[in-house]
Amino acid sequence: MQSERQTVVVLGTGGTIAGLAASPSDNLGYTSGTVPVEKLVEALRPPAGFSLEIEQVAQLDSKSMDFPTWQRLAESVDRHLARPDVAGIVVTHGTDTLEETAYFLQRVLAPGKPVVVTAAMRPASSRQADGPQNLADALAVAAHWREGGVVVVLAGSVHCAADVRKVHPYRLDAFGSGDAGPVGRVEEGRLRALRPWPQGASIGLASLPDDAAAWPFVAIVASGAGVDGRHVAALVDAGCAGIVVAGTGNGTIHAALEAALRSAMARGVAVLRSTRCLDGRVVEGDSSAPDAIPHAGGLTPPKARIELILRLLAVARPGSSRSR
Repeated sequence: MQSERQTVVVLGTGGTIAGLAASPSDNLGYTSGTVPVEKLVEALRPPAGFSLEIEQVAQLDSKSMDFPTWQRLAESVDRHLARPDVAGIVVTHGTDTLEETAYFLQRVLAPGKPVVVTAAMRPASSRQADGPQNLADALAVAAHWREGGVVVVLAGSVHCAADVRKVHPYRLDAFGSGDAGPVGRVEEGRLRALRPWPQGASIGLASLPDDAAAWPFVAIVASGAGVDGRHVAALVDAGCAGIVVAGTGNGTIHAALEAALRSAMARGVAVLRSTRCLDGRVVEGDSSAPDAIPHAGGLTPPKARIELILRLLAVARPGSSRSR
C-alpha cells in the first residue's frame, strides 16, 4: 500500500513556459500556451521517492487569464490537495498575471500543503529556455517542503504569494518580493528557507459563483498630476462595484480624484487605495484622518483588486469564509 505524500501533481495553464517560436534565437515572437504540460515534464526526473501526476487545466497566454480559468484551477488544486498521497502541487503559468493567480489561490484556499506556481521568461523553443530549471526547482519545493501556502519559484528564488511581483519585462530573474524579500532559495535541488512561509484565512471556494458574469466588476485607477474624476464617474455608471486607486507615495490621491472616489463610495462602490511605488506599503500613522479611504496595506494595485473582488464575493455569499 502506498504511504502518504508520495505524489506531486503538476497542473498546466499555458504561458511562455509552454511557448514556441519559429527559431531558437527568437525570445519575443513566440506563441504562448502551445506545448502540453505533459511534454514539459517528461524530460525531467521526479524528485527521489515521488511520482508525478499531470493535468492540463488550461492552455492560454496569461495576459488573457480569466475568472472561469481561475475557478477551474482553484477547484482542481483543492481536489488534489485533499488526497493523502499528494505532497504538493506545481502550477505552470505565464508570467504576466502569475502574481495575481498566486494571490488568488492563497486567498481562496490557504492550502495546508505547498502549492508552487512556476513559469519562464523564455519560450520552450529558446536556446536560453529557463522553464526546465524553474520547473525542476518547483517540483523540489512541492515534494520536500511540509508547510502550506502558495509560493512562486523562478530563477532559484521562492516568493510568497502576498509579496511577489513581476519587476522586469525581460530578464530571467524577473520577479521580486519588494521589501519582504524571498522566503527561500532552491540550490541544487534543495530548499533553503529564509523566513516563515505564508499563512492566513481562506474565503473558501463556496464564495465563488459558478457563473463568471456574476463576479463583481472591480477596476484600477491611478492618481497622478492633472487627473480628475471623469473616469471614476464613467466606471460607476457602467456598474463598477469596486475601485482600487493606485495612489502616489504613501497612497495619496489627487484632490479631484479623491472627490470623485468619495462620491462613488456614497453610491455604494467599495474603494481601496494602494500605492504606485514598487516597494513598501501604505503606512498609517496615529494622526491619520478617521474618514480616510481604506488602504490595502502591502498589496500592489493588482492584488488589491483581487482582494476587493474576493471581499465583495464574501459579502454576497456570507458564511463561506474558512480557515485552513
